[in-house]
Amino acid sequence: MTAATKIAVASQNRKQVTGHAGKCHKFWLFSVESGAVKDKTLLELPREQSFHDYRGADPHPLQGVQVLITGGMGEGLTRRLAGMGIEGLVTPETDPDLAVAAWLAGTLPLGRPEAHGGHDHSHGHDHA
Repeated sequence: MTAATKIAVASQNRKQVTGHAGKCHKFWLFSVESGAVKDKTLLELPREQSFHDYRGADPHPLQGVQVLITGGMGEGLTRRLAGMGIEGLVTPETDPDLAVAAWLAGTLPLGRPEAHGGHDHSHGHDHA
């Protein structure tokens, strides 16, 4: 972790970690220095800047964030985030503050991106 880290937590209702980061347009932004939260602000994006709808040529408003914590996202969004230099993390933790504290402590429970979510526009299926 660098001396100054920015963590975004998807939180559409501003109270809980959102389960679908692609459609979310409200994010808590945590500024972390020396392993401690120094600032927490709410970023509200217009719908067209949600990851699901964003196709702009300009940098995304979350560009510069190192970590994005969410309750769920597809593999496509995981790849898009990685391309922006953002580590996308899926967790069952529902409290944004506890999620960040657990990440800082190295104890955040992690899940996996969905291989085929309801909004993942690739529709290949394995019918073995």
